[in-house]
Amino acid sequence: MSVPVVDLRATDVVEQMLHAYGTVGFASLVGHGIDDSLRREVFAASAAFHALPLEQKMAIELDANHRGYIPIDTSTDRTSTLAVVTKPNQSASFMMMREDGPESPDVIAGRFLAGANQWPELGGFRTVLERYHDAMCGLGHRIVRLFARGLGDADGALEHSFAPPTTWLRLLHYPPVPADAPPDLYGSAPHNDFGFITILAQDEVGGLQVLDRDGAWIDVPPRSDAFVMNVGDMLHRWSNGRLLSTPHRVHNRSGRERYSVPFFFDPHVSTVVSPLPCCIDDEHPARFEPIEFEAFLRHELTTSYDRHRADTP
Repeated sequence: MSVPVVDLRATDVVEQMLHAYGTVGFASLVGHGIDDSLRREVFAASAAFHALPLEQKMAIELDANHRGYIPIDTSTDRTSTLAVVTKPNQSASFMMMREDGPESPDVIAGRFLAGANQWPELGGFRTVLERYHDAMCGLGHRIVRLFARGLGDADGALEHSFAPPTTWLRLLHYPPVPADAPPDLYGSAPHNDFGFITILAQDEVGGLQVLDRDGAWIDVPPRSDAFVMNVGDMLHRWSNGRLLSTPHRVHNRSGRERYSVPFFFDPHVSTVVSPLPCCIDDEHPARFEPIEFEAFLRHELTTSYDRHRADTP
């Protein structure tokens, strides 16, 4: 198995996407329209942030709204059914989400995860990340429309679930893991993404691997002109299993530091996710019960992050 390439400029882009995500669950996206200079700025901002003194980063440690600095050894994929995961992921990260000011309807309503971002004292950092976040939101909405066309969602139910979306922009830093480290010490342990889609920019170091149908881990080679995009569990459910949420992991045995920037584009927290009517017929009955995205998120975050477990009575 190899990871296919999908060209978003192609006239048959919908067909390309349905094939790639119906067989592999991952693809390299080209023709995406995101300026390469903006991508370089984000990686430079990430390197500058992770080079800050620890005490400066800890001043904005992850808060109850899942924004801020996530230190190494505080995130463990305990929900994984793909491996016995006992060791924390060997990565540190900065997390931002959609900026919700005090007048935001979600803040006023007390919605889960609604709030403002935390920012370090680092010149230009916020400006670059907000520009990148906005550009990726535009790409995310474009992807939603393409999937809606491909699945036959004429009623617009899919698009309406992203008004507004739940967004997560994460600056990940993976320190080198010694070549003789235990095999169950991962940069990111085997897992499926729980949301709608993930759009990943990765540096030249590599280390991302996808599990194929034969149980082998396949490398996803980095491309400076492409994003790696994969389907998450919510889109898998919406498509009634037609589109695949594929297990993946990060194994950084390169001896080098690795940086990546995943952007997670998810439905609004109030969304109830169930198979779309267009994906159900006599031959394909509904495979999944409706699920409240907010309740699902609470469980995932509480299980996987020390910060959220600390808030649980």
